[in-house]
Amino acid sequence: MELGLKGKVAIVTGTGRKGALGEAIALELASEGADIACVDIVLEGAEAIAKEISDMGVRSMAVKVDQGENQQVKDAVAKINAELGPVDILVNNAALMGPFGRIERMELDDWQKMLHVNLDGSYYWIREVWNTMVEKNWGRIINISSIAGVMGGFGQANYSASKAGVIALAKTAALEGARKGITANAVTLGVVRTGQTAESSEAGERIQARIAQRRFGEPADVAAMVAFLASEKAGYITGQDIHVMGGLDLFTY
Repeated sequence: MELGLKGKVAIVTGTGRKGALGEAIALELASEGADIACVDIVLEGAEAIAKEISDMGVRSMAVKVDQGENQQVKDAVAKINAELGPVDILVNNAALMGPFGRIERMELDDWQKMLHVNLDGSYYWIREVWNTMVEKNWGRIINISSIAGVMGGFGQANYSASKAGVIALAKTAALEGARKGITANAVTLGVVRTGQTAESSEAGERIQARIAQRRFGEPADVAAMVAFLASEKAGYITGQDIHVMGGLDLFTY
């Protein structure tokens, strides 16, 4: 299915590790003809993925950014605009995954850093690409969330709150962008196999038993949904929280 992404410019954050979700999303968008800015705090990883994308025949660049720092996000967007052109698609994928701790034991610094990177960072990116999307009367914003953001997570108050926040942020962006050609949605994940999934652990086995499909997700499962939401085909879908988790959120027995 032709998604109409040829020549679109996309930012994919958290694109610094082979086999992880950011790489899969970036490659999927590139396969549809989009030019990709690979963004990560680890430049070497982003450069490797950007080269892989360039070898596919579309433009790509790597940018090192700590998205918890607003000025770094501003500078990165200016650099991307200058090299690839105004941004059409933003995928807020980058996020911290720890450290965790029960509410009464969590260090305040761990609470604040998680919110700062995961939620503030997502806002910074949206804020910086917003005006050019308005000018073009076209834009796609996809925030990657987690089941912890809708069901909570034991010992994960900071992560759960940040992931609930990016869902609400997408819905607000959808409202404000609805008459400006901008759609915004959240894609909420369960457990995705990225090379760090402890499938053979006792906890992994318990989680897998709760998934209706009895398997963990693959990065490609998520990338396909993101590419669709970024496309012309999804122009009437906005403000949604779309669960890609194989039925982990269903009542199973």
